[in-house]
This record gives sequence, C-alpha cells and structure tokens, in this order.
Amino acid sequence: MSDQSPQEPNLPDPAEFAKTMASIAEQSQRIVSEFLSHQQGNGANGPVDPLNIGSAFFEMTRQMMSDPAKLVQAQMSLWQDYMTLWQNTTRRFLGQEPDPVVAPEQGDYRFKDEAWDENVLFDFVKQSYLLTSRWIQNTVGEVEGLDDKTAQKIDFYTRQFVDAMAPTNFVATNPEVLRETFESGGENLINGLQNVLDDLERGKGKLRIKMVDEDAFEVGDNIATSEGKVVYQNELIQLLQFAPLTDKVAKRPLLIIPPWINKYYILDLRQKNSFIRWATEQGLTVFCVSWVNPDAKLADKSFEDYMIEGPLAALEAIEQATGEREINAIGYCLGGTLLAATLGHMAAAGDDRIRSATYFVSLVDFEEPGELGVFIDDEQLDSLEAKMDERGYLEGSEMATTFNMLRANDLIWSFVINNYLLGKDPFPFDLLYWNSDSTRMPAAMHSYYLRTMYQENKLVQPGALTLNETPIDLTAIETPTFILSTREDHIAPWKSAYQATQLYSGPVKFVLAASGHIAGVVNHPAAEKYCYWSDTKTPKNPDKWLDGATERPGSWWPEWRKWIKKYDGGQIKARQPGDGKLEPIEDAPGSYVLVKAT
Repeated sequence: MSDQSPQEPNLPDPAEFAKTMASIAEQSQRIVSEFLSHQQGNGANGPVDPLNIGSAFFEMTRQMMSDPAKLVQAQMSLWQDYMTLWQNTTRRFLGQEPDPVVAPEQGDYRFKDEAWDENVLFDFVKQSYLLTSRWIQNTVGEVEGLDDKTAQKIDFYTRQFVDAMAPTNFVATNPEVLRETFESGGENLINGLQNVLDDLERGKGKLRIKMVDEDAFEVGDNIATSEGKVVYQNELIQLLQFAPLTDKVAKRPLLIIPPWINKYYILDLRQKNSFIRWATEQGLTVFCVSWVNPDAKLADKSFEDYMIEGPLAALEAIEQATGEREINAIGYCLGGTLLAATLGHMAAAGDDRIRSATYFVSLVDFEEPGELGVFIDDEQLDSLEAKMDERGYLEGSEMATTFNMLRANDLIWSFVINNYLLGKDPFPFDLLYWNSDSTRMPAAMHSYYLRTMYQENKLVQPGALTLNETPIDLTAIETPTFILSTREDHIAPWKSAYQATQLYSGPVKFVLAASGHIAGVVNHPAAEKYCYWSDTKTPKNPDKWLDGATERPGSWWPEWRKWIKKYDGGQIKARQPGDGKLEPIEDAPGSYVLVKAT
C-alpha cells in the first residue's frame, strides 16, 4: 500500500481572497450600471434579429419536418453510434483498447491534452461531443429545399453553436482546467473572472476578448520598424517611402496598396517576417499606402474617393518623389479589389503607368465570396447601415468580430479557455497584436462596397459601375498580372480569387500558397515553411489548374520576385526618401497608423 497521501489543493490566503473578491464585486457593479445606462440611452430601436438568423432556421425546420422519416433515420444512426461508444467505453474500463468511434479532425487542437485520450471518462466526453456535433451538422446540411444562401447561413451558425458547446469550453469537462484549478486552489478562476471584467470594461459592456499582451509591442519601436519617410499625405493616406538596402535598385518603384480594413504593417511586422524589408533587400524602391483610421468627419468618403486619394494620388506623388512615371503595384485583399477597379479606370483613359499588377488574396468576382457571404443580405445590410448612419462609420471591433467568427475555435474559444478558464494572460504575438489593432470604415464607402461588390457583384460586369465618371470594365485591363491566393483562405476563397484569371486581357500568372489569408502571404523564405503551387496555364476550372500545377517547397516570394524582374525597367543608383521633389513629412511608420479605434 502506498504511503503517499493525496495531493492537497493550494488554497488562497483568506484575507487576500476577500480583498480580491471585494474589488471584483465593485468593478462588476460599475460595469453593470454603465451597461444598463447605455441600454436605456439607446432604447429598444434595434432589430430583434439583426443577423436574420431566425428566419433561416425557421425555414430549415419547416423543410426538415416535411420529411419526418429522414429525421427518424438520422436519429437512429446517432443512437447506433452511441451504442457503439458505450460498448467501447465499457471495454476500456475492462482493460481493452478498442478503436475510437470518432476522432478529431486533423488540425483540431482543442483535444491536444493527453487526458482526452488516456482518461476513459474524458475520452467518452470527447467522443460524445464529436459524434453529436457531426450528427447535428450532417443533419442540417442534408435538409433539402433550401436556397443556397439560407443553407450557407444555417451551416455557418450551426457550426458556431457546435463550437461553443465543445467540452473544452467548460470548467467541469476540460481536464487541463480542472488540473489547474486543483493545483492553484481555484486561483485560475479568480484571475479568469478578473479578465472577464477587464474585457467587459474595455468593450464598454460588450465582451472584447483580449488576444495579445498589448504592452509587448509599440508601432515604430519593435513592430513596423522598416526605415523610411512619409513623403505625401492627404485626408485618406500617408504615402511611405522606405529607405533602400542595396546600392542599385529597380528603375520602376513598387507601390503596395494594403486593405484599409486593417493597417499596413501586416507586411512589416518584424525584420524576420517583413515583406517590405525583404522587397527592399531585393533591390526594389518600396512605397506603401498607410490609410487613415477614419472618424465621423470622413463619413461621406466613398469608394471612388479611396481610388482618387489612394492609388491615383500615390502615382502622382511617386513621380514627384522619384521622377518615374511608371511603377509596379501590389494590392492586398480589399487593396487588390481597389487596384483592379483603378486599373479598369486607367484602361478606359489609356493610362499605362502601372506596368504590372500583383494581387494578394483579393476578390474581384464576388459570386462565391465564401462564408463572409453569410453576413450579406438586405436585412443585415439595413441593420448595419442604420448603425453606421448614427456614428458615420463602422466600428473596427465589429469588423474584427465578424472575421474572428470565421475561425471561432482559434480566434475566440482558445482565448476564452486561456484567459477565463485557465486565468492566464495572452501571449505577446506580433500577428495577433496587428489583428487587434483594428480600423474603422467610413459609412458611405463601406455600404457601397458591401452592396455593389458583395451583394450585386458589379465589378466584374463591364460598365455596371462607374468611378470618377468612368465606366469600369476589367476585361479591358491588359496589364501583366500575378495573382496570389491561399488554399485555406476563409476571407477570399482561392477558387473565387482564381476567377480573375478569366477576366483580364493581359498575361496572367496564378500562384496558390499553402495556409491562410495571412500566414500564407506573410511567409518569409528564411522560415522555410509551407509550400506553394504554380503553373503557366490558367484553364477555366480551378480544380483543373490545381491538377496540373507543380508543388514547390517553401515561400512563394522568390517566385514572385523572379516574375516581377521582367518589369523592373532596368537598374539605377539607389534613391533615398527626400531625393526628389517631395520633402519628407515625418519618419515611417507615420502618424496615421498610430490612431487607435475605440
């Protein structure tokens, strides 16, 4: 018989515990009072179902009940799976090792703790959840008679529900949390409660989950550090010119147009993963747009204004700064959508100043926009526009929440577990710091973008939209084009991005990178991570393209540099910011990028 006594839990000091709980109670009372006051001030004018979920699930239920036999069959299938699971669990208690009935999908890290496999009870909880979640999603996914939009919405919100109900999200069914609670005497739960209250306070009554140690980074200090100057600015942009890192540079400068949904420094996080620094090391004179973080004063700024004061203004400024009329351009995500619209405008005018165009994970054909399409219908857009009309802009946190829902397990529930159940502070991660540094959207521009692009898909219809008194026709674009997409992109699905290969009249090269919307793009060659696929042909069907494409290891960046060398325009002596007609305004990263959204 063992003489070891059971491990005692580490109980907190009573005096310190009482003091902590008193502070928590005081903070809770203040937050609740402020929340109630805010609700009374707003009244009950908002829609009961702003996401228009209820009507979708009502229609699903109606269709499901029209075929009760199919529902009974699905229930019997679930019952049979449970019977097998119960039998296997009994066999495990008897010392046998039967194969699992169901296992987590590859890449599902929720059940990485060894107890989920080694402990019979936790293994039963895990498999019960996986069986039930699979059954729920399969059952609603097989309902017939629904239009595509309704079916997509039901699938999306069913997955949100299933993810929320995972046993990892609850104290009593998460072995790691139970272990931490025992070892710390419950201190993790007290710390977690404090983290919840802090996040509610930061969100002014809404739960704004802290994803990163925000004190670990400072823009311009240890993030967004590439040297350069702001050489031009207007109401919407600051134009950054980065200092050269080679004696000779390509004659034609490179202009980067990032999305204004986020800040430009996703391409300049730190030296080890900065695309901007790498591009300057490759002998390119790099200019980058840094968009303003708009407030109510810019509520009426339109998509057209973003074109005129963005890339078109930048073209003029670059010519003054370098003397070069012709450039190469990159558009990232929404910045790529704007680049395509700008090139359509320029093609109509016979303007050939952009000699090559590169698109990073950008949509121009929005017929199949992926899961973001769930949020685009008349009811939701009316609700969103009503909110924007009150303030003049869309809050950055609201946009961030939408994107986080696309990867809820990684970007929501993992932080619920870490911050609230384990009571830990989030990690200092540069990518998540950037992700949390959100930006606002002007009301006029955002409404136009969602309705014209996402809802009506007018950008790919020749002459269907007009910008700056010019009908836009993307088929008239003859500019050589490089399109980069990523295989696991939740925001710009690669097969939808591929459709642009069939639009332009000039030569098009398509490259598909592994990973997602950010990691697949920001993949420095030195990291030796992931892979990519490329091919010289662009057949109409994207699956056929992939079948014929060659898989290559590592980063796609060198492949792009090899392609764009053809459009360098030769070599000249390196130019410094301020060498031309534009006097530097301030050091990079500039002041626009420092403005925080509340």
